[in-house]
Amino acid sequence: MVTMTSADSALKSVYLGVVADQLNTAANPFLAKIKQSTADVWGKEVRRLARYGVNGGVGAGTEDGDLPASASDNYEQFVTTLKNLYGTIEISDKAVRASANNVGAFVDLLNAEMEGLVRSSSFNFGRMLFGDGSGKLASVVSVSGTTVTVDSVKNLVEGMVVDFLDEGEPVSAATGRRILSLDRDAKTIAVSGGALTGVAADCTLCVQGSNNLELTGLGAIFQSTGTLYGLDRSTHKWMIPYMQDKVGTLTETVIQKAIDRLEETAGSRVDFIVCSWGVKRALQELLSENRRSIDVTELAGGYRTMTYNGIPVVADRFCPDGTMYLLDTDDFCLHQLCDWKWLEGDDGRVLKQVAGKAVYTATLVKYADLICTRPCGQAMLSGITEA
Repeated sequence: MVTMTSADSALKSVYLGVVADQLNTAANPFLAKIKQSTADVWGKEVRRLARYGVNGGVGAGTEDGDLPASASDNYEQFVTTLKNLYGTIEISDKAVRASANNVGAFVDLLNAEMEGLVRSSSFNFGRMLFGDGSGKLASVVSVSGTTVTVDSVKNLVEGMVVDFLDEGEPVSAATGRRILSLDRDAKTIAVSGGALTGVAADCTLCVQGSNNLELTGLGAIFQSTGTLYGLDRSTHKWMIPYMQDKVGTLTETVIQKAIDRLEETAGSRVDFIVCSWGVKRALQELLSENRRSIDVTELAGGYRTMTYNGIPVVADRFCPDGTMYLLDTDDFCLHQLCDWKWLEGDDGRVLKQVAGKAVYTATLVKYADLICTRPCGQAMLSGITEA
């Protein structure tokens, strides 16, 4: 007979490993490519030493002259706060009791909940990898009742629960709103609840409670001003990646120039290219026009993708339009306190009853942040004309 105790045990012993593997390797090709480590985690922070430049203790001299003066490697300490990543499932007491004498039905129930959790977590985790940590999903263009026109629906999907922000602060009457429907062509969404009082043009949306609490993604790394990992870019120029905007028509020369620049100035070896779908099509057209064969390779997680000069090229739905990133993934690491775990109560149970409701919830958690130890070894091409 199925009980809440057996359900709790199944989540911990059967589902956790499978779900963690799916989120780590199948959620996103870029995530599957980079390292994940518990090293350099100190309390609630990641503190990582990053080396830049070269050791200065070398030089030429005479046979009996002085040896070169010692000059050690240059180091800076990156500091970032571990981000709290959560995913929650919900099972009603009625559903559990209805399947109490049917193990197959109960397994189907858990499978459906876990598949939904993986799908939702993969969507949000993949989105964060390309964000700037602010959690911004889109900007409001106009509002009519509970229908909102936004500047982009790339980061939005039906079912998301969002907060509306005005100048970075939550609008009290417009938080915890669920997206009921989405028109991608018109770039409009319909949200739950009453009128969106206080929401106007230039307000922004973020996932519920996530304002400025998300991963330090590529959007934060690929900037030329401000701070990154506690260091000011104005005095640490090696923290600035190679960025070329307004590319226009994509050419092999533009791509190779970026690759050569990284190899020449930073010693990087680009081993991963990620771009928007339109840019991938433009690259395919470019190679076809030049009668270049398009090779295919298989990546970790079972992804199959095209290559450019042997470098995997992956299209990602969250990559900004008209953009291509050229990355040396050896410089990236997702530092984590631990892998995905269930939140457990004092009694060791992961399924907990919601107060006042005949519903049980379980929450999956991971404390982590993304660090790139050599930002100057990465490149971004933007403003590319998509096909």
